[in-house]
Amino acid sequence: MYHIGIDLGGTKIEWALLDHKYNVLKRQRLPTPNSYHLLLKTIQNIIRDTGTESHTIGMGTPGIVGDDGLVLCSNLEYIRDKPLKRDIEQALHTDIYMDNDANCFVAAEAALGAGISHDVIFGVIMGTGVGGGISINGRVVRGKSGMAGEWGHCVLYPGGIPCWCGKRGCTEAYISGPALRQKWYAQTGLSMDIPDIIRQRPPGYTTWKNSFLNDFALALSNIIQVLDPDCVILGGGLSNIDFLYDKGADIIHELTPHNNTAILRNKLGDSAGVLGAAILGVT
Repeated sequence: MYHIGIDLGGTKIEWALLDHKYNVLKRQRLPTPNSYHLLLKTIQNIIRDTGTESHTIGMGTPGIVGDDGLVLCSNLEYIRDKPLKRDIEQALHTDIYMDNDANCFVAAEAALGAGISHDVIFGVIMGTGVGGGISINGRVVRGKSGMAGEWGHCVLYPGGIPCWCGKRGCTEAYISGPALRQKWYAQTGLSMDIPDIIRQRPPGYTTWKNSFLNDFALALSNIIQVLDPDCVILGGGLSNIDFLYDKGADIIHELTPHNNTAILRNKLGDSAGVLGAAILGVT
């Protein structure tokens, strides 16, 4: 049995063909089509190009597949509120597995990456947005409506900064990449990318860094006290920030009594999405 993974992004689609031992046999990146119709045709072509007949098909997508089968909260506008899974299945005449990018990330890291030796894992995506996924004993926990682990829209500060979701004070409004850049601009009047802020450490850096660390630690401490995972694995662009793993972990443990949950770097990097999609059918 082979496993096909398709990772749908705003600018690219990546697909991979894995064997039963999760060895990558084929892999390719393509530009994301500019219409829903072309997306369905592209996925049909991908499955044809794998050259296999006995396989599972998993797809990671920006957004969440709701109870009614519609894609919710996607940054790829033309799939928003569309029955993407149903339409792909009808086009391919077969069942597929579909999940959001955070669940694909935690599935891959649990099976093949930093979480291999751990039973209960909270996987974190921190980048343009803030997302999360839960793996317990190698299986992704999705919850009744597919929202399990989605800590980005847990309210960190009631009545706080407005979030695009319509609420105020969401975690994503404080520790996503855009939120951190906006906080730096509000504090200093300077527009800077986050790696440049960290590398250059201009005036105001310590205040900005401490605020980021405290918000990051408070948000994760709340999750840890509910889930009590063996480890938290960080992914997304912000997971490359070194101070999250020492000072950030220290503050988390100060805020979380009697707990020493490990805060780990991911091991699969950009590969996690497509690998996680490929193994959706077996996790």
